Amino acid sequence: MLSNVLDRISFWSLFVVIVLLPLFFLPFLKIPIETSKGLLLVVGLVVSIIFWVAARFSDGHFSMPKSMLLGSGLLIVLVFLASSIFSPAPQVSFFGAMMDTGTFFFILAAFLLMLFSSVILKEAKDARVVFWGFILSSLVMLLFQTLHLFFPQALTLGALSTDKTGNLLGTWNALGIFAGMSVIVALYVIEFLSVSKIAKWLLGVVVVLSLFLSAAVGLSLIWVLLGIFALIIFIYKVSLSYGERKAGNAEEGEAKKMHFPLFSFVIVMLSLLFFMSGQFIGSYIPNILGVANIEVSPSFSATMSVAGQELANSPILGAGPNRFGEVWTMYKPVSINSTIFWDTTFTAGSGLLPTFAVTTGGLGVLAWLLFLYMFVVSGFRLLFSSIRNNNNKEASVFFVLSLYLLVSSFLYSVGSVLFFLAFAFTGIFVGMSAAGHEKREFTFTFLDDPRKSFFSISAMVLFMLVAAAAGFKYLERFVSVPYFSDALTASSINNAESAITRAVALHANDLYLRTYAQVYLSKINSLVSQNSSSLSDTDKAALQSSFDQAVGGAQLAVQYDKTNYLNYTSLGTVYGTVGVLGVKGAYDKALENYKTAATLNPLNPGIQLDLAQVAFASGDVSGAKAYIQDALKLKPDYVDALLTMAQIQKSSGDTASALSYAQQALALDPTNKSISDYVNSLKSGTASSQTSSTSSSSSNTKAPSSKSGQ
Repeated sequence: MLSNVLDRISFWSLFVVIVLLPLFFLPFLKIPIETSKGLLLVVGLVVSIIFWVAARFSDGHFSMPKSMLLGSGLLIVLVFLASSIFSPAPQVSFFGAMMDTGTFFFILAAFLLMLFSSVILKEAKDARVVFWGFILSSLVMLLFQTLHLFFPQALTLGALSTDKTGNLLGTWNALGIFAGMSVIVALYVIEFLSVSKIAKWLLGVVVVLSLFLSAAVGLSLIWVLLGIFALIIFIYKVSLSYGERKAGNAEEGEAKKMHFPLFSFVIVMLSLLFFMSGQFIGSYIPNILGVANIEVSPSFSATMSVAGQELANSPILGAGPNRFGEVWTMYKPVSINSTIFWDTTFTAGSGLLPTFAVTTGGLGVLAWLLFLYMFVVSGFRLLFSSIRNNNNKEASVFFVLSLYLLVSSFLYSVGSVLFFLAFAFTGIFVGMSAAGHEKREFTFTFLDDPRKSFFSISAMVLFMLVAAAAGFKYLERFVSVPYFSDALTASSINNAESAITRAVALHANDLYLRTYAQVYLSKINSLVSQNSSSLSDTDKAALQSSFDQAVGGAQLAVQYDKTNYLNYTSLGTVYGTVGVLGVKGAYDKALENYKTAATLNPLNPGIQLDLAQVAFASGDVSGAKAYIQDALKLKPDYVDALLTMAQIQKSSGDTASALSYAQQALALDPTNKSISDYVNSLKSGTASSQTSSTSSSSSNTKAPSSKSGQ
């Protein structure tokens, strides 16, 4: 039957998505890991949807679970849609640079993955194939990551970073969380399912590799989650054993022997050991391997702080999906300026779900609470039913894995792979729970009625066309990624210009447009440096063209997202650079754009320094000093601001004050040789002025940057 063939194609397409999601990447193409996985998800999901719809044309009916959990998931999608429509930057909220984590299309893809997993993978035999395929894929990925720790240079494959923490899940901590999940998978199978000895040995290898990688990551959260979920499995196993023992072999008048879940107990104790002795035992393996976990994200309190301020401003729909970075720059705690992350724009909070609370407002919070409530209620109802009736063990494992990943998503920004897996496993759990129960499934037949047939087929054809169109549009934008990567790594300005032009033509977003402006700004600097004495008419024409392109790119970036301060600083940088060349009004426009950037990122002292440098270059010395003082109020240990103030004071003839500021900078960075040399030059200038009034001869000494010599 044709529908069976089409259904199998749909199944295998979805199988490839779920099973290969942790492992898949495109080597040697300069494409980021998570972008590669996005390609797998979109193409696989679209193919699965198209063939599933085609199968429905053949058999004339479809069925899906009657699930409040799916309904609450749809509600989340609708909230994200409304929040994106009313977002200050809709293009950022709908898709972002490349279906960024937290955009509307990201959530829509997660929901569709959950929905079609519940429909296509509801049969136990199909779910079992996916489950074992996922275990084998996880084993290969864990083995690869273990080898990468020892041979990082040989196993970069043109996609991973050359350091040991480069991995197939994007972030180092995400790898550790995945390793913890792999332990839970193996633990559940060993405790509850009957498998062969070969399978048990295979699972044993998974456990060993997973525990090793968890220890290598050294994140205490992993051991907390692993310990709690191993304890849940331990209790669940004991409860089942008591139930089986009670039912036992009652007909023979004897009780069934109870098996103590030793494996679960060992994992619980091991997790407790690593958590309680993290400073001693937990750091042992990372120190031996020479890896350091340097990932940083806002704390939960900082996330809730900016969330509270944003929800007070936009209580219903929040800031808009994919706009946590803009909220962070506006409301970040001022204490951040005393850390090395004062100029870091965090695009996510302490966890993925708290980030969504910031970006989708009160409606988003309510939608997620409803979804999580329905998930927990339906999941634990299944677990208790399994204890009572000793069935649905396969469905239970998918619930446990989904619960692990959703809890992880609340506590950490897990990235796209783990979040998509959470929704895929949730869909399988929902589908298996409803399979075979007429009251839990909705079946719709449409070929027996011409009116129903017409409207149903029309709706399905439209759905198929929309899915195909979305897939083609994604592929078009995906093709822009290699060109953008080429622009960043180009060996010449001409190559960078060609690559970034192609990337912008395929997908014009503010990241690409800022890079476009920077390429032409580099071209301007190159033209000026090569023809410093005089410019020919051809050079002047090329210079004017490059200036127009740089300004145009930066202006388009501003139009794309008027709430991102980086777009305004990019435009300010263009005008500030050409101001040196004598372009009339350039300094005024640079100041205007930097001031706008400062309103969007009010606690960033770097923007105040940019304002000071432009004001100083335009001859406004008093204004430059005022901007420097504002920068130092925000960050008293700002070395570059102190050095710039020293340069301003020296240009005014006040060498003593210049020396004072330079010495403060040196006290903050005592190992910087260039700053030390600058201080010495100022000291000699001060001594000279006291004896011969010839200090002007040294006034052209340029203050170094704090970054030089480091």
